[in-house]
Amino acid sequence: MDKMVFADKISYDYKAYDENGELKGTVRALDGVSLDIKHGDFITILGANGSGKSTLAKQINALLCPTEGTIFVDGKDTAEEENLLEIRQSAGMVFQNPDNQIIATVVEEDVGFGPENLGVPTKEIWERVEESLKTVGMYEYRKSSPMRLSGGQKQRVSIAGVLAMHPKCIILDEPTAMLDPQGRKEVIRAARALNDVEKITIILITHYMEEAIYSDRIFVMDEGKIVMQGTPKEIFSRPDELTKHRLTLPMATQVAYRLKEEGIPLPDGILNRKELARELIKIKEAK
Repeated sequence: MDKMVFADKISYDYKAYDENGELKGTVRALDGVSLDIKHGDFITILGANGSGKSTLAKQINALLCPTEGTIFVDGKDTAEEENLLEIRQSAGMVFQNPDNQIIATVVEEDVGFGPENLGVPTKEIWERVEESLKTVGMYEYRKSSPMRLSGGQKQRVSIAGVLAMHPKCIILDEPTAMLDPQGRKEVIRAARALNDVEKITIILITHYMEEAIYSDRIFVMDEGKIVMQGTPKEIFSRPDELTKHRLTLPMATQVAYRLKEEGIPLPDGILNRKELARELIKIKEAK
């Protein structure tokens, strides 16, 4: 199977309890989701709060198992318990708060924790630690305490910890939600490098539109369903639909649409400032 992830009509229900701890029903968080992600893809899953995107991320890492439907990760069914360890080695997960993932008091020890748990020989652990920290640009901090790092640096250490386990796929679940703009840039740059250079499949869960523009494909979720999918240009050429699903456009795309409303003949789907400047120069030169 040339698919990193293949989900076929998966649904997931959370149990709802009353104040006495009695089960009072279920809440559907995923509702008939189908998607396929190839090895080496960079995918973004977009959605407003409560859209189901983080629940979907946990299905891909087999932290949750579908209530209905099936999901295969690297060809293995997440519903079969004997597959769980292999699935979690194939698909590593980086969460929103790096402080919840960092457990050691020295950066290099933290990065080595995952491969040590997998029974990797000591010599190879240190090789992986060095390789992973260099890949995310954190090697010079290998002897530092994680507590002395910025948010963006901590998150890059979390990514290095997953990377040291040699996954085929990394799922980044709102990895920049608690970071400042500089930290966000650092983390997205690291994710793009892992995809470009190491050919690792990246699945980015986010509500920041600017982070989605580097993807091969975007899936937009709302009310537990995938409601839009396509390339960044295709998705961001449909502003009215995005608004309906409680999402906005990247800033450069918003500016381009405003200029179009003023009569400037710009194309749809401009994604960043460089593209916008290039198109404006073309228009000026054509006059």
